[in-house]
Amino acid sequence: MAQDIVTLAIGIPLLLLSLFMYGKGLLKGRLLLAGTLGYFLYTYTSYSFLSSYNTFFLIYVALMSFSFFAFALVLLSFNMETLASSFNPRMPVRFLGGVLIFLGVAVGLMWLGRILPASFNHTVPFGLDHYTTLVIQALDLGFVLPAGIFAGIMLIKRKPAGYLLGPVLIIKGITLLTAITAMAIRMIAAGVQSSFAEIALFAAFILLFMYCLYLVLRNVNETEGTV
Repeated sequence: MAQDIVTLAIGIPLLLLSLFMYGKGLLKGRLLLAGTLGYFLYTYTSYSFLSSYNTFFLIYVALMSFSFFAFALVLLSFNMETLASSFNPRMPVRFLGGVLIFLGVAVGLMWLGRILPASFNHTVPFGLDHYTTLVIQALDLGFVLPAGIFAGIMLIKRKPAGYLLGPVLIIKGITLLTAITAMAIRMIAAGVQSSFAEIALFAAFILLFMYCLYLVLRNVNETEGTV
């Protein structure tokens, strides 16, 4: 699967890099680790509920469980009282928060554009194919997109939750959007109907989120061993 390739080429190297930086006590490493674990949690949650049953089922469930608890523990390890002071006060929080809000609204409207017409017309929504329900859309609309909008608002207000969730969702967004784009390209290569507009949108978001990640990491104030 295309997402497996992205996991091997990007997810695992990023996990190893973030663990190395985390071991040095760097805040950047902790943020990278949280975002990367968020990607693995999303990936193996979708695998556990979306993939047809196969011999890897228990492995998917184990990876989902491990990712969830590791992700939760990393988030809980942040000192929310001092987190904001670890960032440069000149960090463009309005721009970063605006990007998160825009992505949440744009992707939400894109998914609703598939679901609502099908609901009103009592037809099968585009992309359902042989699946029994829209797992990805459920995860996005139920958790990821609301979290992104909330993080964007909190970041604009310079609240501690924004400084934590904002970078985490930006990092997660890069890995997630890369996987989605790779899957869409693979579908087209296999002759499966897909939306070129969505692929272009996801590719543009990848570049935008990479720039946002650069802005975040550039504005982290730290020294080794202080986190």
